[in-house]
Amino acid sequence: MRNLDITTLRSFVAVADAGGVTRAAGFLHLTQSAVSMQLKRLEELLDVELLDRSGRTIALTASGEQLLVYARRMVALNDEVIGRLTDQAYEGEITLGVPHDIVYPAIPQVLKRFHAAFPRVKVQLVSSYTRALKDQFGRGECDLILTTENTLEPGGTTLCRKPLLWIGAPGGAAWRCQPLNLAFGRRCTFRPRVVEALDTAGIEWEVIVETDSDRTIEATVSADLAVHTMIEGTEPPHLERIDHGGALPELPHQLINLYGAQTKKSVVHDTLADLLRRAFSGSDNVRLKIA
Repeated sequence: MRNLDITTLRSFVAVADAGGVTRAAGFLHLTQSAVSMQLKRLEELLDVELLDRSGRTIALTASGEQLLVYARRMVALNDEVIGRLTDQAYEGEITLGVPHDIVYPAIPQVLKRFHAAFPRVKVQLVSSYTRALKDQFGRGECDLILTTENTLEPGGTTLCRKPLLWIGAPGGAAWRCQPLNLAFGRRCTFRPRVVEALDTAGIEWEVIVETDSDRTIEATVSADLAVHTMIEGTEPPHLERIDHGGALPELPHQLINLYGAQTKKSVVHDTLADLLRRAFSGSDNVRLKIA
């Protein structure tokens, strides 16, 4: 009699969902070699090839596709039995990546509600830039990430589409100056589109602050030394939208995308993803349901 190991099946499901061993290892908090060894043992036990390794990316064979259906059910049933019979509270850690500029005001409320539902689960919040977050997600270092982008890439879901706005000091006049003084982050994804809009409108501009610190940008703009751009609804209370009356060009919309939530993985993971969807899609009044 040959018996399947739930831990090995969990690794197999993770590889299938992540699209590769490296990302799966990151999600499972295991080394890449450990995950590869588990897959090898599973193939030896069943005497079939589960992964097609002939291409640049790993794909499931026909046998792998067949096993995946059973593996998901077995892992889910295992978790259900453990939860029901031991009355064990959900615990562990989940990593969420969010760009600096959209942490407020939504994310604190998401974290508060998630903590109320899963007080023993630690949320590791990583705040960085979209490009860096996508790199970390690709290495399996983040379970879920939000991004601010112009387009949506495969594996993601667009939560909302919001306009960029000109932001300045309350009652400020920096937006009237020529050339227009700008304050931007070095890796800001908005910057090329903002510059393009200014060039198209024939407005001279100069970047007087280029930094990795959002606080530095906010201090400069609050002092009415420069203007900045932010996604609608994310501006802090000490700055305000500029009522320029058409003197400045209209700015394009940005997409807020969610990656890592297309495949259901666990109650903890899926609940956090659902809270993020609601926070950014405007349906935050829906009651949270936990199985």
